Order: sequence, then structure tokens, then C-alpha cells
Amino acid sequence: MIVNFSIQNFGSIKDQQTLSFEADKSTHLEDYYVIQVNGLRLLKLGLIYGANASGKTTILNALDFLRRLVLKPESQKTELLKFEPFLFDRDTPGQNTIFSIEFIQNETHYYYEVELNKKAIVSEELKNYTHKKATIFRRTTDLDKQFTKITFGNKIKTDEVFEKTLASNTLWNNTLLGGFLKTNIEFKELKDVTDWFKNYLSPLITIQTELDVTSLIDKSEIKKGVVLDILRKADFHISNILIEKKEEDLPDGLIEFLEKQIPKNGVEEFKKKGKIETMNLAIEHEVNNEKYRLPFEEESQGTQRYYGFAGFLYLLIKNSTAFPIDELESSLHPDLFVHFLLSFLVNSKKSQIIATTHHREILNNKDLFRNDAIWITDKSEDSSTKLYSLADFDTSVIRDTSNIYNAYKIGKLGGVPNLGDYYIDMEE
Repeated sequence: MIVNFSIQNFGSIKDQQTLSFEADKSTHLEDYYVIQVNGLRLLKLGLIYGANASGKTTILNALDFLRRLVLKPESQKTELLKFEPFLFDRDTPGQNTIFSIEFIQNETHYYYEVELNKKAIVSEELKNYTHKKATIFRRTTDLDKQFTKITFGNKIKTDEVFEKTLASNTLWNNTLLGGFLKTNIEFKELKDVTDWFKNYLSPLITIQTELDVTSLIDKSEIKKGVVLDILRKADFHISNILIEKKEEDLPDGLIEFLEKQIPKNGVEEFKKKGKIETMNLAIEHEVNNEKYRLPFEEESQGTQRYYGFAGFLYLLIKNSTAFPIDELESSLHPDLFVHFLLSFLVNSKKSQIIATTHHREILNNKDLFRNDAIWITDKSEDSSTKLYSLADFDTSVIRDTSNIYNAYKIGKLGGVPNLGDYYIDMEE
């Protein structure tokens, strides 16, 4: 589980901003929101509010960038890292970007920090915070020589072959974790951490993300019956999910295209078969005791999106995983948005959702949220993003009896646009 995540000099974020999942002392909705792990009380949900262009999505982009930085290291040391620092300042474009994240994996509390610029990983360290803070490794880069130096903590046992193998696979623009993934050496802590980035932290889900639940159902990684039950409870009158697979002849030119995209042995399989398997999805509806089949692409955007969310809800409940989701409420009725969140909170164990949203109506009902689970992004005078939670306000601003919805709506809490009048001068 994520404990906290800090970002500095990335996108619209200039100074360090921290998103924390550590619950405060409040016991409000404790049974649904809070999980006890390694002596910590961690939240399962974090919702980020804010005006357009205030930096909400930047938080999620930073987390997704860090995941890709670890799992998809550059293959050539001349390749630049694809991100932008804070640009509305004379100094920050030339300064380093820093990410740090604390998380729990296999009952171990880890702290990982990486400092970088577009050319290289400047420094990197991994610590074990479970008992006393203990360094696992520290890596620094000589930027002039493009050389990586790795030192291990006093309690870490390595040998010369191990260290040379790891160093030779860690290019100056790779993280050490990414370098480790290129090797076949064994190192429990590094495997723990890379497994966490791969298996616990999911890629960012946006409005454009293809929610490929159908193939997971087909491979029995998601139970179709559970997805149907989730859809029915969300008031979708769906009686069945129909997956039709068939083989079709390969289109002209596809082999030549595939040879450029995938390994040769994969292309040979296509050549032998001479066909490609396609998968079509249809949704069956029952109306007045009659069943009707509708191609999935003919379903409403809301139905299509919630079908994907139903599959993800299954994964969140069955597994331990974290889903970053941008604009969670997109294409969903407000009641369905609340239903999805409650279904997640009631049924999940050690999964987490980090989502941006404009759905402020949930703030009207104190029985649906905790203050420490609600975050707000706002712009400073220099256009940089500030991130804070409702729990950061003192009692002079927010009391237990306060109407958070009204306070947010009128701008008392920040995170809302500063709008002008409605009149448009066509002579400008």
C-alpha cells in the first residue's frame, strides 16, 4: 500500500507537494476507509479536487511517470527522459526533479527516492523503514563521466560479480531498479520493490484508456458472473455478457508491419496460421421477458465505462492493487459514482484508489467521506500547484458540523476557478 508520495519540480509542481494516505486520529468511517498495516493506519481512498489546470492530473502523471521510470528503462544512454520540470520560473528548468514514495510490500515499509534531470538519474536511494531506518542502497551519478556509483547498506550482503553486473546494467539514465530488471541476479529487496511497482501500482487510467476487461474475462482472470452482478446492482438491465471469437484471414501487409513491431518468433506464428483471432463483445438485455443482443460499441458511454469499472472493481476486491484514475466521474451518473466508491470501500481489503474528480456533491454528505481522504489542488501566484487536504484546515475554517460542500462551492477552501463575468466583447 502507498503511505505517501512526494513530488518536486515536475509539470505544474514547483515546490515539494505530498499526497499522504496516513489516516489522522479521526475514527469517522474507520471500518471502511482505514487499514492497519505495519503499525500504520492507511487510507484506501484519496480524491483530488481542484479547478481545471490546477494540477490535479499532474499528481497522477507524476506517479505514472515514476512507475514507467522504474519498469521501462531507456535502452540507450543518449535517450532523454520524457518529462518537463516547472517552466514558469527562471531557475527551475535547470534544477533537478525529485520523487519520493513510501509504501508497504510484503510487510516491509520501504522508502524510495530518485533525483533526476532530462539526461540522467542524478541520485537514487532505497531504505527499509520497518524497524529502524536502514539503507539498502544509494546510487549517485558522475554527470561528467556518465558513470554510476552504487553503495549498499551495512546489512546488505553482496559480492563483486553481483555489484559489477548491476552497475553495468544501470545506464546513467536508468534507475538502479530498472537496471536490476535487466539482470537475472537475485536480490530480495530489489525484487520486492520492482514487484510492487509492477503488480501493486497500476498504470494511470484516463478517459481515453481502453478498459480491456473483455480479454481478462476470456482468460478467466476476471469472473464474468461477478461483473454481471456488479452491473445489475448498478441498475444496468444486463442479463449476459457475450464474447464471440473467430479467426479471420490476415489483412495484406500485416506481416510486414508486425515484423517491425514484435519479435521474429512471434511473427512466425502468424505466418504459420495465416489467420488472426478477433474478439467481439455484445451485451444481452432482458426486457419484458425477452432477450435482446446489442453490440458493445452501441451501448452508451456510461454503460461502456462502468462495464470497465466493474471489471476493475473485481480486481480491486480480489487483489491488492492501487488504481490511479483521472476524472473518475466521467460518463457516470452522480449516484452511480457514489455507488462505485461505496462498493469499493465496503468490499476491498488492501487496495487503494487515487482519483481526480469534479464531483463535489459527495461533499454534501459527511457519512460518505473523511476529511483526510479529500485533497485539493490550487494555483499559487507563480502558477505552481499547491496540494492540501481538508484535514489541514484548522477548526476555525472547518468544524465537524461544517457543510463542506458549501464551503468548497463558494471558494472558502480554494480549488475553484476564479471566473469573470458572462459578457463577451466581440470587438476585441
